[in-house]
Amino acid sequence: MLYLKMFIKKKILFIFGTRPEAIKLAPLYWEFKKYYQIFETKVCITAQHRQMLDQVLNFFQIKPDYDLNVMKENQSLSELTANCIIKIEKILNTYKPDLILLQGDTTTALAGALAGFYQKIKIAHIEAGLRSFDKYSPFPEEINRVIISHLADYHFAPTKEAKKNLIKENIKKNIWVVGNTVIDALFLGLNKIENNSNLKTRIENYFLSLGLNFNSSNKIIVVTSHRRESFGEDLQNICEAIKEISLKYKNTKIIYPVHLNPNVKKTVYEFLKGLDNVILTEPLEYPYFIYLVSKSYLILTDSGGIQEEVPSLKKPLLVMRRVTERKEGIEAGTSILVGTSSDNIIEKVSILLENPEEYNKFKFHINPYGDGKASKRIVKILEKIYSE
Repeated sequence: MLYLKMFIKKKILFIFGTRPEAIKLAPLYWEFKKYYQIFETKVCITAQHRQMLDQVLNFFQIKPDYDLNVMKENQSLSELTANCIIKIEKILNTYKPDLILLQGDTTTALAGALAGFYQKIKIAHIEAGLRSFDKYSPFPEEINRVIISHLADYHFAPTKEAKKNLIKENIKKNIWVVGNTVIDALFLGLNKIENNSNLKTRIENYFLSLGLNFNSSNKIIVVTSHRRESFGEDLQNICEAIKEISLKYKNTKIIYPVHLNPNVKKTVYEFLKGLDNVILTEPLEYPYFIYLVSKSYLILTDSGGIQEEVPSLKKPLLVMRRVTERKEGIEAGTSILVGTSSDNIIEKVSILLENPEEYNKFKFHINPYGDGKASKRIVKILEKIYSE
């Protein structure tokens, strides 16, 4: 019986739907593929982010086995969640996986956890245990994470603090601190660019066409802001700060890949269009974005994934949110929580642009979110579980 157990492949199903999930699961997917004698690995996408998701899949050369294509115009969160659960359930009934792999806090992840739970299928949660302790920020992600944690069987926490959060919620079994797979993806992605001269040239020529020369003396500031809870006054404050910084520091180049959501796009273009040293672009493909960040001077963001990636590049990171579930970076000094006050954002950016001593502190901080080996750790743990 033991002999047979070791040679019956375990069926693993990745379920994801957004660009961040695809980025963070890509290195894990390829790590599983190395263990093809033990695991049969398949991918199901909901395509919550159709265009942006496809770009990441192409870059990392991942071909989905199931594409649910769930998005509809003006779809509410309730409709999206229900639609995902129904369609995922059909795949589970067809493929009958031994284990579902989910990442983070999206509606797709929540739906995958619920569908798996209803079918009594084991669930592994990647990036488990993050908490802001404010159920409306980030919305709806904070509550998605809490629910997924109470449905999952295996919890792969990125940090010790994330593990503590799970234990406080009386989740005490099968928790491993492994680091965050987004660091694995960052190193994998940058390595792919450096080893592909055609791709690297294409990326550099694209930014040159926008007026961004990585060989010039201009300091490059990268901005991203798209969270639901920032819509309205907070996003207006952020844009006002960017405008003031651009006028105050003419020797900077500020590049802002603008999210396609009309709530973001309308505000950003109203405030920032036409400023000489501000470049507004469509959302960038993943290789273009990580190369840009690697060449930047500092980053302003409200993105969770970017909070985890940037410390590995030793760049200053200002987090434009009222609260963050990624507190380890704040405590480690790899990022600064500046909120959404225009005055505070301008003050902190000014210090970093004018004071080399303050800026250079970021070169010595260690990324608390991982070392690029999380995927290897996760697969080794699951290999051991399924070989016992």
